[in-house]
Amino acid sequence: MFITEAFAQTAPGGAAGGADILMSVLPFLLIFVVMYFLIIRPQRANMKRREELLKNIRRGDQVVTGGGIVGKVTKVVDDHELEVEIAEGMKVRVVRSGISEVRVKGEPVKE
Repeated sequence: MFITEAFAQTAPGGAAGGADILMSVLPFLLIFVVMYFLIIRPQRANMKRREELLKNIRRGDQVVTGGGIVGKVTKVVDDHELEVEIAEGMKVRVVRSGISEVRVKGEPVKE
């Protein structure tokens, strides 16, 4: 009485229910795959490249800090800190993660 005939009927054979679930989940899987290849994978590659760049900083390299200060590495204190000369006789300690760019020794400064 309260249930109409359309709701009371089931799919013939019962196999169509599995296909319906697959078709409803498939767009979400496709979106995830596209997001992985367009966003997640390149971001991981950039992070790996940045880690390698920061790990290979040596004395004499010209660096740019996150605040935009350009200086020359005079001493590698430890795995986390560098001593950077920002002016003649003016040395500061900088955390490696605070370095935004490493310039090669012979690279001219862009104006």
